[in-house]
Amino acid sequence: MKIRGCTLRDVPAILTVTRASDIASLGEPDWSEAEVVETLTAPNHDPAVDSWLAFDADGEPLAWAYVDNPQRGVRDNVEVYAVPERGAVGYVPLLDLAIARVAERARENGYPEVVLRAGALAAESAYLAVLAEKGFKFVKRHARMNRALTGEERAPEGHPIRPVKSEELGRFHEVLEAAFADTPDYQPTPYDTWREAIDRLPSVSFDEWFVYTDGDEIVGVLQSADQAVEHNEGWVKNLAVLRSHRKRGVGGALLRTAFAAYAAKGRASAGLGVDLTNPTGAYQLYEGVGMTVTFAADMWERAVTASPSSSAAT
Repeated sequence: MKIRGCTLRDVPAILTVTRASDIASLGEPDWSEAEVVETLTAPNHDPAVDSWLAFDADGEPLAWAYVDNPQRGVRDNVEVYAVPERGAVGYVPLLDLAIARVAERARENGYPEVVLRAGALAAESAYLAVLAEKGFKFVKRHARMNRALTGEERAPEGHPIRPVKSEELGRFHEVLEAAFADTPDYQPTPYDTWREAIDRLPSVSFDEWFVYTDGDEIVGVLQSADQAVEHNEGWVKNLAVLRSHRKRGVGGALLRTAFAAYAAKGRASAGLGVDLTNPTGAYQLYEGVGMTVTFAADMWERAVTASPSSSAAT
């Protein structure tokens, strides 16, 4: 088996791995080309040293892994995907590389220790066994939710909702930060870092980014993601409502407005991800607008000590 760092030229090979893994565990492909590009070009991510591809002797891709920490915070994330049966041999070496790299990144960012998180589906038994072997412990569950669109969806009347204006992106970001500060896993994201990530996306449909206003003040926001277009699905990337305006129907109105926008473009469904431990009641909100869980992923984590030098032990 050969393992090396990645470049944007590896997008087709990475999709070969992720789609094979998705079909085996979910029954259908989940990753899109745009999502892979977004991952490889994310802030604070160098694909040559922060992502890896494993190949067999014939040069066929077997597994892909990457670490992700755009905020340079005290929590890093790792994802590992493998072609079923053939690619499982890549779990251990790729995870070892990821742990070593996270130790280096901790040192580079000035942290004596960081938390490394990994997500896995219940069907990924081989990967779950490797995570346990490497010292990871179960933390919580994250779900993907979906709702079919009929084409008859309409934006609710009587709510001050409209697409965001370019000059309002700074306030849009402020609302995201303020709202997510209530969640246990909140890590601050500076505006410049957030904007850099947006500017690197292959495309952005700002007509699917909505704001809810109270007078002249933006109090709720909904950010959509274009990468779901490949699945003929509208995707809610972020929904945030200021604490002072919760329980007033703001979140539900923003969601229904987004559903109507997606349906008007011919999308077959709307989807989003949710932390099932989110204390703001997000799951109940999504369930209330007709969304149901399509699958859940368990989050595991372990501590990683910063490496004392450029090489790190696992």
